[in-house]
Amino acid sequence: MSRLLISAAHKSSGKTTVTLGLCAALTARGLTVQPFKKGPDYIDPMWLGQAAGRPCHNLDFHCMSHTELLSAVGHYSANADIALIEGNKGLYDGLDLHGSNSNAALARLTKTPVILVLDARGMTRGIAPLILGNQAFEPDIHIAGVILNQLGGSRHEAKLRAVIEHYTDVPVIGGIQHSPDLEIVERHLGLIPSNEEEAAAARIGKIRQAIADQVDLDQVLALAGHTVLEFEPLPVAGSAAAEPVRIGIVRDAVFGFYYPDDLDALERAGARLVMIDSLQDQALPPIDGLFIGGGFPENRMAELEANTALRREIRAAIDNGLPAYAECGGLMYLARSLQWGDRRSEMVGVIPGDCIMHERPQGRGYVHLRETDHLPWPGTRSDEEFAAHEFHYSSLENITGPLDFAYEVTRGTGIDGHNDGIVINNVLACYSHLRDTQQHRWARRFTDFVRQVSC
Repeated sequence: MSRLLISAAHKSSGKTTVTLGLCAALTARGLTVQPFKKGPDYIDPMWLGQAAGRPCHNLDFHCMSHTELLSAVGHYSANADIALIEGNKGLYDGLDLHGSNSNAALARLTKTPVILVLDARGMTRGIAPLILGNQAFEPDIHIAGVILNQLGGSRHEAKLRAVIEHYTDVPVIGGIQHSPDLEIVERHLGLIPSNEEEAAAARIGKIRQAIADQVDLDQVLALAGHTVLEFEPLPVAGSAAAEPVRIGIVRDAVFGFYYPDDLDALERAGARLVMIDSLQDQALPPIDGLFIGGGFPENRMAELEANTALRREIRAAIDNGLPAYAECGGLMYLARSLQWGDRRSEMVGVIPGDCIMHERPQGRGYVHLRETDHLPWPGTRSDEEFAAHEFHYSSLENITGPLDFAYEVTRGTGIDGHNDGIVINNVLACYSHLRDTQQHRWARRFTDFVRQVSC
């Protein structure tokens, strides 16, 4: 089980581009590459998954126990030639003083060597103490090599290589020249989703070629760790004898924010997933339940409005009791309308409120939720908090009538700073993005709810 963790000295150093290029270049060699992404992210994993040709899975200390993290790495990379784990932010950055949720902590837990991507713009001799400091800060973290990024030319690269060779024992395994061809346009605080980027395959191809030409792939493979991981098999989320149910997944150029392991958990719970395109499909297929994930509906709001047939059919199905779960962008789609500046578009209209886009995030970061008595899904109600995350520029305003909420927000924003998870008929819609982990087995509970309503 070979694996490497790609990190950086600080954020915005180009580690996503490098990891994407490595995934594509090693896959082009005929290797099976399993990508992982640390933290609560949808967009980077979509690019990494497309580059590797298999889903990228998230590793998140806040939502997953150490046992679950090891199980995810072990399970999903079991039949891969190499696993590439992309970190978030810098190698030692984290939300607590001791770095318990840092990239370094993940490397330590999974016994994975680190490749450090360094933004070398404007640097010469100063790159040596940067590398030495990262080595010395937590000596048990194995920095196996560095990749120099954003180089200013061959002379710049030669100077940096000489400095690093003289002052450190860390090999330079690549030097990537600055090029606009390697840039992926950013939106908000992340990359444009690959399901929305029409030229995604061409862009990945350019990045693949640049990495193959400027990084020693043989050395990358030689530096990968081979330590055997001990991990527990992934849990079975439901009863094998349970009656299967058909759950529609709205997944297209608008709604693409789904965690692959959550979709796996739905299937393990007895769900048969049926894909739906909110822009192209005029009618719902035969389904027992509906899941609308996150995305950027504000960018296609006119097209969503134009598909009147599907909006009306979803509204009618929900009014007739169809169980549905919606997250963030899905909540926006189910609202009465969506407004961004002077543009306004009608949405499905299940939620009696209007979503208004703002210039700044209205909710961002990890949230802590606690179930209320209004949560409609079966299962034992817990008073324990569980972690989720949110990142939305919209707020729900002009709400008419009282609302019931499935969750109390003890940290974060949610709908109004205190509540999240609007419950209407058999719909649960929230700004928070859930993870199906030991903290909160939402996939099984939602599937059981669909089965309970449909039977």
